[in-house]
Amino acid sequence: MTGVKRATRPNGSVLLMALIAFGAIGGPIRPGYRGLTSGIRPRGKEPARDAKAPRTLVDLGGYKLHINCEGKSTDGKPPVILIHGGGDFSFDWALVMPGVARFAHVCAYDQAGQAWSDPGPTPRTLRQEAFELHLLLEKSDLKGPYVLVGHSLGGLIARVFARDFPKDLAGLVLVDATSEDTTLMLNGKLVHMREIARDVPIPPVQTMKTSPPKPASEQEIKEAEAFQKQFGPPKIYSPFDKLPAEVQQLRLWALNNHKLMAQSEGYLAEELKAMYIATRSTDYILGDLPMEVLIGGRIESAPPNVSQEEWKRLSEEKIQQKREFGRLSQNSKVVVDPISGHHIQLDNPDLVITAIREVLTAASHHTKLDSR
Repeated sequence: MTGVKRATRPNGSVLLMALIAFGAIGGPIRPGYRGLTSGIRPRGKEPARDAKAPRTLVDLGGYKLHINCEGKSTDGKPPVILIHGGGDFSFDWALVMPGVARFAHVCAYDQAGQAWSDPGPTPRTLRQEAFELHLLLEKSDLKGPYVLVGHSLGGLIARVFARDFPKDLAGLVLVDATSEDTTLMLNGKLVHMREIARDVPIPPVQTMKTSPPKPASEQEIKEAEAFQKQFGPPKIYSPFDKLPAEVQQLRLWALNNHKLMAQSEGYLAEELKAMYIATRSTDYILGDLPMEVLIGGRIESAPPNVSQEEWKRLSEEKIQQKREFGRLSQNSKVVVDPISGHHIQLDNPDLVITAIREVLTAASHHTKLDSR
């Protein structure tokens, strides 16, 4: 291992939360999400007391994932699949989904353990997440190939899907996606996460028979209770305050009903290192796949214990890292949006809708994206 002693490496859950906290990873209800909030009375920003699964729960083999689809299926036009980032939910696409549903069949889902989805097998590797997405789409009778739209950590899931199921991918939109060279604060120092990778193999895909999730230990429950006591109940912070009021209630419900399970060994650093090596050794690893890269260009406020000057330097570095996604495909377009932070789908949803339309058109007609 490079840069950091093995003894100082936290477990996978802590690393993931550090990435989320560090920004590396994210009027009336709009028609596409009206079903999500039926039967819930608006109560300002209080959480919904009873949020039943609004759409379909699909059994993947002893655990179910929630998926919500809108828009008409059209022959020759790939379905669009929205992949949320770490700590986010399917309904966080509420400002994008109705617009896409006007010209495509679009689905958003909750990853295992999020909102209405059950906890799934462990460890929760990117490989596991991509496999479960593929299985979910198959069992939902959604015929590929697909246009995948991945935000933050969801961008990494989309890229692993592209690697493992290349024939089932028609196009890709990366929405301020996490880079394989991403940086986080660890033990008071800024490090590239790939630098703390161990020399261990990444586990194969698991099932509920081979490696089911385990209940949280008493110690983990105490730590979670202490965390909530210190920081208080979940709140709606910017930019999630741009969501419709009913969806904000759902967000509070989901955060209040987090499924606390035992922490499992994490392999994100190892997976990032493998991706870093693969992308640096081969240009255009995705061939001529239509791909649009959206980057939040607005520098947000610095996290605790990081100076604004250091944060500005780091933010500029992250923007450059994400520009390099353009090297993944010969048919790519990169857009840096000066008005958006990390959640472009909330700050500038029309930009995301336009990118999806452009990639969908290029995928359907086998044409080049206008990279200007």
